[in-house]
Amino acid sequence: MNRKETTKFLTNLLEDRLSDRKYYAKEVTLDYGTMHPKRVDVMQFIPEGVTYMSDIEKGKFICYEIKSCIQDVYSGNGLRFYGEQNYIVTTMETYKKLIPDLNNDKFFKYLIENYPESNVNIGVMVAVPYGTDLKDTDAIYSEFENPTALNENRHWKLHIIQNSNTGRRTRSMNELLFCMLRSKHNKTSMK
Repeated sequence: MNRKETTKFLTNLLEDRLSDRKYYAKEVTLDYGTMHPKRVDVMQFIPEGVTYMSDIEKGKFICYEIKSCIQDVYSGNGLRFYGEQNYIVTTMETYKKLIPDLNNDKFFKYLIENYPESNVNIGVMVAVPYGTDLKDTDAIYSEFENPTALNENRHWKLHIIQNSNTGRRTRSMNELLFCMLRSKHNKTSMK
């Protein structure tokens, strides 16, 4: 798969994962109408409940940035992490290439220098084929050592290979929910 196809493939996997959680939007733009708008690939809101205002106010945001390859990570096309939790969604191959940068802080230095407003609480999700026993560390290690080539003829899922710590968010709930709503509205009104 080329870069564009891989991005679409990963986006579809993420949407499948989020499909039972209704509150998410793609291509969410913050600071719309300013000189420096910022776009998040996918943003999800998880309320503690939907019956009481306090449950909604205790909700959390998760931001996802889809990266098809290591060049995409450092392309300057966005590492926008504004949620309490944040994930890079990628392939196992890309994750393997990113590990040294995560371990020696090259990635975090790049993030802070180029996206100082982004949260540094970041985890990683990777595409794995169905049938990979995610509770079996040997199976995950085997997939890590010899990643299965991406192929639309197989069934795939996303696996959290590195958890995101829960951190603080600097943007207000109202702002982020509005941006998500505007993103969904713009997509609907364009059809």
